[in-house]
Amino acid sequence: MKRKMNQLVKRVGSVVPAMSGAFFMLAANTSMVMAATDTSSVTKPLDNLKTLVIAIIGAIGVIILAKNVMEFAQAYQQQDSSTMNSALKGIVAGVMMAGISSVLAILGF
Repeated sequence: MKRKMNQLVKRVGSVVPAMSGAFFMLAANTSMVMAATDTSSVTKPLDNLKTLVIAIIGAIGVIILAKNVMEFAQAYQQQDSSTMNSALKGIVAGVMMAGISSVLAILGF
């Protein structure tokens, strides 16, 4: 038993100085990071992408709105109730898509 204990002490004794040296080097080699307080350089591309996507959705909404208004007018002229119903749904969807930018602006996005 004494022999095993001596072997353990020798193994631990050889590891402890290396580990303490490694921890000392980690503590001694810390460097100060000078981070910028302005984050706009990081978030500006994301804001531009968000603005672009919202503008595209708004433009598609206007196109859908115009198409469905014409479709509703034709269906009203022909007294086709199923097409009028479909066109009214498309008009509502177009208004929602066209107005998404103002809704998001009100919400703070």
